[in-house]
Amino acid sequence: MQDTSIIKTKRLILRPWQEKDLVSFAAMNADPRVMEHFPSVKTFEESRQEYQRIIDHFTKHSWGSWAVSLIDGAEFIGFIGLRAIDFLAPFTPAVEVGWRLAFDYWGKGYATEGALASLQYGFEKLDLKEIISFTATSNSRSTTVMEKIGMHHNPADDFDHSLLAEGHRLRRHVLYRFDQAEWKTKVHHA
Repeated sequence: MQDTSIIKTKRLILRPWQEKDLVSFAAMNADPRVMEHFPSVKTFEESRQEYQRIIDHFTKHSWGSWAVSLIDGAEFIGFIGLRAIDFLAPFTPAVEVGWRLAFDYWGKGYATEGALASLQYGFEKLDLKEIISFTATSNSRSTTVMEKIGMHHNPADDFDHSLLAEGHRLRRHVLYRFDQAEWKTKVHHA
């Protein structure tokens, strides 16, 4: 059963997914601007499969990457939330905070706002000891969000993504971390 938790911030609603979100999700995943730091854009079927993996994650863990709506507007602008990492890496097992927003909603602080709410949920409701985030080294927009939400980067943690082939332009990734003790010290509230 998908988590029925709804997280409200000043401008956002992080909520359970609805089947009607799939069309907007697929359109977002077909946009080359949104998918610039991913191996490729996604077909509708690939988006449907990713949607199902997100639902399955909620079923298994009772939390995950929430669909995001604007309080005073759009019903679906992307997703923001937490995900248990499902591939082998030097830092796994781990929980990641991540986001993907439709292009029209970039540059408005929504990723930062939603990621802070996700960190709060992870540290305060789930009692996670650490939350990580990672992206391709070329993705400066996402690393800026990671820094804005208080995560820190140690270049020694950077890694080659095991799901991308040797020599792939996106294989090298940066890793950012935030632990619960830091969260309590900084007393973040979304």
